[in-house]
Amino acid sequence: MARKDYPETPDGRYFVAKSRLWRKTDPRLDDTTRRAAVKALMQARRAVRFAKDEVETRAARDAVDAAKHALGERGPVWWDDGTPDEGGRHPKNSSYAEWWADLPDTARAAGAGKDATPQP
Repeated sequence: MARKDYPETPDGRYFVAKSRLWRKTDPRLDDTTRRAAVKALMQARRAVRFAKDEVETRAARDAVDAAKHALGERGPVWWDDGTPDEGGRHPKNSSYAEWWADLPDTARAAGAGKDATPQP
């Protein structure tokens, strides 16, 4: 499966998907640490899918959360300039509003999860 090209904020902190800002992985992580956290995340997501009861589901969701924290995608922000986390916000309702407005329609459509291909 090909990776979809989502718009990425100029500072590299977020990408936009489903019309929301999603925090990116901490770029300071070394490759070994990042790969291990991604592997743990994928295993935890599979565990959520195959959980047989609420106890298994809760444990699997906790493992997803732990992996997301390890990647820097949740929890304390990985940047150190004091800028708050804007994850989950629509770009037009964030400090990225001007950047979002200036993006080509095709890029904004990709971030919204829509196909920007003209229809015949």
